Amino acid sequence: MGECSICPLSKGCSKDKENCMVKNNPLNNVKKIIAVMSGKGGVGKSSISVLIAKHLKQLGYNVGILDADITGPSVPRLLGLRGKRAGGTEEMMLPIKTFDGIKVMSLNFLIENEDDPVIWRGPMISGVVEQFWTDVLWGDLDYLVIDMPPGTGDVALTLMQSVPINGIVMVSVPQDLVSMIVSKAINMARKMNINILGVIENMSYIICPDCGKKIKLFNGENIDKFLKEMNLKLLGELPMLSSISNLSEYSYESVNESLEWIFDLIVKNIIKDLEV
Repeated sequence: MGECSICPLSKGCSKDKENCMVKNNPLNNVKKIIAVMSGKGGVGKSSISVLIAKHLKQLGYNVGILDADITGPSVPRLLGLRGKRAGGTEEMMLPIKTFDGIKVMSLNFLIENEDDPVIWRGPMISGVVEQFWTDVLWGDLDYLVIDMPPGTGDVALTLMQSVPINGIVMVSVPQDLVSMIVSKAINMARKMNINILGVIENMSYIICPDCGKKIKLFNGENIDKFLKEMNLKLLGELPMLSSISNLSEYSYESVNESLEWIFDLIVKNIIKDLEV
């Protein structure tokens, strides 16, 4: 399953082919893989994964989303795909498509009731996530966005070892950005030699409904210092909006209207960094 010729990391790769753990499916042609990661849950990582994928699609790219957050798979609900079931053949699983053509694979497409708990041990969860990369017929994609599980556990390690990730977008909220939690996730990615494209700071500020002034909820000086020390780029700051935190209850278009210029800059910076 190595297939170096179709690996998204083939350009400039210096890995020992005999010991490389990256796996690829010769039936797929995925050009770039973006992993969206956070130090912990509850920071809006899945919503931002969906928003990045949606904006890439609007720019004309072929896009897929791999929902690797097995114990908390929220991507189907965020995309309005609740209740859908994945099909396939004896050898390959077929992703579900959104109305605008984004291909999606999630555990929720394979279980009868999305509210059922996933009572699996780490190796089994890691195996399923790996199969979502190797055994799903993604076909031709310009970008595959992976919604990573929070933290630095088994699944994150499996993804970094076996999936050819081109870059990671780190999602945090202001009070956690300078914490040990985020540092652990950043250092894990760097130890695995995966490029960190930058940080998206969610719930960074609120807009005063009367005067329109931007009100920062936390002191930004420590955040600026942390980014400089860690040599990280701030891709963007997102306001605290109910349309982001409750994306499954709002249409993407309503979110897009208020955040169009922010996500346009974020996504174009991501594309630019991946082309280097």
